[in-house]
Amino acid sequence: MLQIQENVSLKNFNTFGIDVSARYFVEIAHEDELVELFADPQWQQTERLVMGGGSNLLLVNDFNGLVIRMNIRGIEHRISHNDVFVEVGGGEVWNDLVNFCVAREYAGIENLSLIPGSVGASPIQNIGAYGVELKDTFVSCKAFEIATGTFKSFTKADCKFGYRESVFKNELKGLYIIVSVKFHLSLVPNINTQYGAIGQELASRGITLPTIKDVSQVVSHIRVSKLPDPSTIGNAGSFFKNPLISVDEFKEIHSKFPDVVNYPGGDGQVKLAAGWLIEQCGWKGKTVGNTGTWKNQALVLVNHGGATGQEVYSFSSQIIDSVYTKFGVMLQREVNIIS
Repeated sequence: MLQIQENVSLKNFNTFGIDVSARYFVEIAHEDELVELFADPQWQQTERLVMGGGSNLLLVNDFNGLVIRMNIRGIEHRISHNDVFVEVGGGEVWNDLVNFCVAREYAGIENLSLIPGSVGASPIQNIGAYGVELKDTFVSCKAFEIATGTFKSFTKADCKFGYRESVFKNELKGLYIIVSVKFHLSLVPNINTQYGAIGQELASRGITLPTIKDVSQVVSHIRVSKLPDPSTIGNAGSFFKNPLISVDEFKEIHSKFPDVVNYPGGDGQVKLAAGWLIEQCGWKGKTVGNTGTWKNQALVLVNHGGATGQEVYSFSSQIIDSVYTKFGVMLQREVNIIS
């Protein structure tokens, strides 16, 4: 039987540690509980917020609707020759899945080690890091359609993946709830060490022929060295997207700032390092009130204790304005703003 709670604090359900409350709150552990929940017309018409690990959002105000916390668990896997197919409950912790696969030498998501959040949220954001994105191993996801009370499968093409984008952030936003995700991994690894400091860290460890376990450990080490632990200081990881600009725009910026950190963006675009842009504007390690940027990575905004969602949002707006004034580049928030 579903338990709908009232006036629940969300402080422990979001990694920023923002202390706001939900008018109604329910935890979903099985698919059929979604059917049961939305069989009640009240919840069809109530404003909703679906949460997993609460790691990619900023809660600006109290939420006067229903918060649905997804906690559907389970990992199933099937091997066919060198192909590995893994189906995962949306409530599984993403890094637990990575560790599960790395331990069994199922290759493909090792570069995505230590990304916070749940498996169910991963297709919405098309999470990515160190030269790998979710879409590289994604097969399909199963989602609950709120309006009809039925389940539907979405292929990779259906999801319309882009850079930190998917159909679930755009035209289908709020219409579906992802309950499970299926991945295609491999027993034959395609080691990717070209992005970021992976190669340098492997070399410093004397590793010339890395395994996926080596890559996972190095990526985890790099992330820990740069990013704060949400259990000790509130944050949502990277707050801004790395901006994609045209080659012509890049040439203009590069002529003025030859040291600008950049990567190939695909489709005739160049990807700039948002953290570098922010740091050049003097924001790295800066504290304003109860919020600020992390001392080791300007891309991460933190809650030093007692920060409100509005305080963090206003601080992020100052950074956006500053970067635009200096570089003519408009940063976009990667974190979902719930106001």
